Amino acid sequence: MGTALRTFEAAGGWPEVRELAAGLAELDEAVEFAVRWHGEQRRPAGEPYLEHLLEAVRVLVEGVGVTDVDVLRAAVLHDVVEDTGCTAAEVRERFGSRVAELVGWVTKDEPAGGRSKAEARAAYLDRLRHAPEDALVVKLADRLSNVQRLDTHPRPEKRRAYYRETLTTIVPLARAHPWFHAWYAAWAREFAYLDAPEG
Repeated sequence: MGTALRTFEAAGGWPEVRELAAGLAELDEAVEFAVRWHGEQRRPAGEPYLEHLLEAVRVLVEGVGVTDVDVLRAAVLHDVVEDTGCTAAEVRERFGSRVAELVGWVTKDEPAGGRSKAEARAAYLDRLRHAPEDALVVKLADRLSNVQRLDTHPRPEKRRAYYRETLTTIVPLARAHPWFHAWYAAWAREFAYLDAPEG
């Protein structure tokens, strides 16, 4: 990896990412589905939402060497149930039960039963400790995309909170995955200033 933190970009869109490896053309339908559902959504720093989804795919293909099409489809679709009006049933009908299950593992539930949003989030992050390996690599790629340029997030307080949450809940999940473990270790060092006392 060298001294510089490796980042994964997808500003060139799906045509550019599709050229990375044989077999990625099998994701065309999933990308089209994600584009339709996410529409004009933007990430906090203003980039089109699709870039985040494609960054996760690049991480899995280029970083980890994933070739399993269902896992890559789940990476493309990982936020479609959580962040749009799409249902898990629609994902299952279109892409099968395995993709739907993987998407389900990385989808945060809405708070219910009197739980606060923070409590629901904590329960979701705790549940990830029991996720199957394929779902876990999707989550690790998702979070990698979210934090690789954490300094571009428009809210400083969110940067600090997200850094700490990643250290305490996501980094431990990466320990069994050498590539992710090494990447997150380098990331934690590069962004350690976010954990410094304020003032």
